[in-house]
Amino acid sequence: MTRRFLSLPLSCCLALLMTMSLEAEEKPSEQSFDLLSYNIRYANPGDGQDVWSERRDRVAEVIRGADVAGLQEVTTGQLKDLQQRCPDFSWYAVGRTDGKQDGESCAIAFRKDRYERLEAGTFWLSPTPDVVGSKGWDAALPRIASWVRLRDRHSKADWLVVNTHLDHRGSQARHESARLIQRKLQSLAKGDPVVVTGDFNARPDSAPLQAFTAAGDKVHLQDSRDLSDTAAEGPSGTWNGFKAIDDKVRIDYVLVGDRVRVKTHRTLNPKTAAGRFASDHLPVLVTLSPQAP
Repeated sequence: MTRRFLSLPLSCCLALLMTMSLEAEEKPSEQSFDLLSYNIRYANPGDGQDVWSERRDRVAEVIRGADVAGLQEVTTGQLKDLQQRCPDFSWYAVGRTDGKQDGESCAIAFRKDRYERLEAGTFWLSPTPDVVGSKGWDAALPRIASWVRLRDRHSKADWLVVNTHLDHRGSQARHESARLIQRKLQSLAKGDPVVVTGDFNARPDSAPLQAFTAAGDKVHLQDSRDLSDTAAEGPSGTWNGFKAIDDKVRIDYVLVGDRVRVKTHRTLNPKTAAGRFASDHLPVLVTLSPQAP
């Protein structure tokens, strides 16, 4: 104990030490943030009771509960609806068909007051990733990965957030897409903490997940569910088909690099005002903070 402390009464010393301890505990919390991965289901007019107009308010509410969100199957009309309902967020979204507004996007949203966007980009999941609209391998549809580099205004840490949606039919396409994203990360990361969100249409023990989590030269991804400081909460499955949660079908993930600490992992089960599922997928919400290399 320093001489300054010795000159104080014991009660004052204890109070000062408690204050210092609390301040030390608060500093890491300033760096923590909540990140969401959510397939919101495209605006299909044939969805009956589960059409987008019946779900959009609840989906927006879920997004507002996070600091950063990676969304899949977002059409232009849905994006406009969410932008109106989430005015505190900035957005990056590129249509997979024309690289602009046509086709579903893998939109990334982040709080304006918390983050500054430094860079952003999109590449196609194909052997020609720079060719707009290109379809790869045995994929049924063009697929993309969108990414942003964000600077946390609180901690000054930079984060690389990548969001994707792998093909629902092509097994080779899912595997090769995961390999492509993993390779791209090695150059995109630039030493920053890395997060990959998405609907992978693949189980935890599948070839795409093994490709994602293969050791890279600079970035090694791991499943955030396995790294959480606390036990994972919520259902084990992430697919419901607007009918019932299938605990055996976990296809939505948040993967993190070595420089990321996972504090919590939660699979949410939001319902609409009518008591129906807010999407045919369940959202995954994690609390993250940067970790020293």
